[in-house]
Amino acid sequence: MFVANDPTTKGGTYYPITVKKHLRAQEIASECKLPCIYLVDSGGANLPKQAEVFPDRDNFGRIFYNQAKMSADGIPQIAVVLGSCTAGGAYIPAMADESIIVKGNGTIFLAGPPLVKAATGEEISAEDLGGASVHCKISGVSDHFAQDERHGLALGRNIVKNLHLAAKEASIHNSACDYQEPLYDVQELRSIAPADTKQSFDIRSIIARIVDGSEFDEFKKLYGTVRISLMLDYLLHSVLCVVQLKSVSFAFTQTLVTGFARICGQPVGIIGNNGILFTESALKGTHFIELCAQRNIP
Repeated sequence: MFVANDPTTKGGTYYPITVKKHLRAQEIASECKLPCIYLVDSGGANLPKQAEVFPDRDNFGRIFYNQAKMSADGIPQIAVVLGSCTAGGAYIPAMADESIIVKGNGTIFLAGPPLVKAATGEEISAEDLGGASVHCKISGVSDHFAQDERHGLALGRNIVKNLHLAAKEASIHNSACDYQEPLYDVQELRSIAPADTKQSFDIRSIIARIVDGSEFDEFKKLYGTVRISLMLDYLLHSVLCVVQLKSVSFAFTQTLVTGFARICGQPVGIIGNNGILFTESALKGTHFIELCAQRNIP
């Protein structure tokens, strides 16, 4: 089920009839167990009409209730952020199971730069306030970074591919019989994993030699990248001199790698430790495990 905002009409804001239409689409999706794909570019509720948008049970807020309930019932909720999503428009991608945001176009925030300036006096661009880099690398609100709209829609198709919707035994049997070998030699695993367990290596090089066709659809690829700077400013006092050690900077990449792949034709979710676990890594892993549990993917 596709639900798409039209930003060319009042910035894609929600009128009473817009809410009614959106709720009807969700009702059909819920009854027919259809995944929902939201193409989001909305300024939220239309403020001049807000008295008619929030009056009863079937109001604007019901959209988010339905979204949460369908997700809990195992009906996938996917959002592609194609433009500016403000206020109520920001809740849809934030509550989706997986979300994509387009670089340069997509933004997610409760209030835009003008309101931030009015409230705090700070001048900030829309991209710095809630752009693709912010939500893919820092907040974790969005899971996939798209270079442009075409790339964003392609990522959306990829997500649908990994939903594991084909649950019939015949489909599973056929997929298990028809699969590709890894593009890289499995024997190379011996040389990739070091004998010294304290020595680090990129877990992706292991995954590429295990999964079908070496195809790995990484989840939250940019999230969980940690950079730590340790300031070692020790003053060693002695009779002869004072020694000051300069600051030392350590950089870490993604400390937990998560994503979907296939092994012998069967869909699997892969979690690979790639270093020390930090808060972002734990949140990323938890989110991914929830997706696998929801989709019955081992």
